Amino acid sequence: PCAPQRRALVLADNRLALNAGWNDAMLRVELESLREDDYDLSILGFADEEIEDLLAEQDGGAAGHTDEDAVPEKPETAVTLPGDVWILGQHRLLCGDSTQIDALEKVLAGGLADMTFTDPPFNVNYGSTMKDKLRGKKRTILNDNLGEAFGGFLRDACANILTVTKGAIYICMSSSELHTLYKAFTESGGHWSTFVIWAKNTFTMGRADYQRQYEPMLYGWREGSQHYWCGARDQGDVWFVKKPARNDLHPTTKPVELVERAIRNSSKSRDTVLDPFGGSGTTLIACERTGRQARLIELDPKYCDVIVQRYQDHCGNSAVLEGDGRSFADVAAERTPVAA
Repeated sequence: PCAPQRRALVLADNRLALNAGWNDAMLRVELESLREDDYDLSILGFADEEIEDLLAEQDGGAAGHTDEDAVPEKPETAVTLPGDVWILGQHRLLCGDSTQIDALEKVLAGGLADMTFTDPPFNVNYGSTMKDKLRGKKRTILNDNLGEAFGGFLRDACANILTVTKGAIYICMSSSELHTLYKAFTESGGHWSTFVIWAKNTFTMGRADYQRQYEPMLYGWREGSQHYWCGARDQGDVWFVKKPARNDLHPTTKPVELVERAIRNSSKSRDTVLDPFGGSGTTLIACERTGRQARLIELDPKYCDVIVQRYQDHCGNSAVLEGDGRSFADVAAERTPVAA
């Protein structure tokens, strides 16, 4: 074409570009296809957070069948046995001891985690609180009353987490033991970045003059390593998130919204998220909702059952035992004694 035509085509092309819109569904399909081919999505001109949001919509699970924070009752008798690995969709749960590196290698199937979010015992003996005694409840958490041995326990846990985690690490802790966690984390080769504060909407009545209405989380990564960040620079380190409506089963249960925020900030769609203190399974539900792959370890077989049941109730899928593929229901029927 002649010079005027070329200039007109340039103007028209730019005008069409301004008027054009994306078909988000088709765009997600194309991005997914490119990702499967290991194509570098960063050169497409989209911001990292735009790509992450689109792929998260593609990968994220459907709306759950139960409230995201709903937790089943702890069973009287456990179905799970130590050493069991449950496959829950794209997630894995091991009944084992996360202070042993073999356990982390087993749940990760020899790979590495892209990030870790975990909520270890607080060393405060929650099950013996006056509230529990008045309620007639006993919410026992294993390794929650170690006394002076707590520092060594945290060092073992932190060393293992740092060994198998490529990126960001979030570790929840009571304010009374925060110095113990910081020492264990840094002495194990961790780089401390900040303490993120979970500001709760209510406090629990206690004997102190001022009732504590927050919980801190250590945020860091392995010294000298890289870590993913979502790109946003407008986030503070105080997070205002409501407590779960009920937490009778596990006294330190975190809201799924809190864990989701950390996961979205520090991992990408389909990344592997480790939680070596699985508790009631909140990290698994957060991963299911954000399209990540959870890798959980829980020492208590009864809490493993809680995690499995919570997943099944929320997602409508059956967990299966690694190795023979039997469903949780089939294993329960075989292992649970029949009442006379």
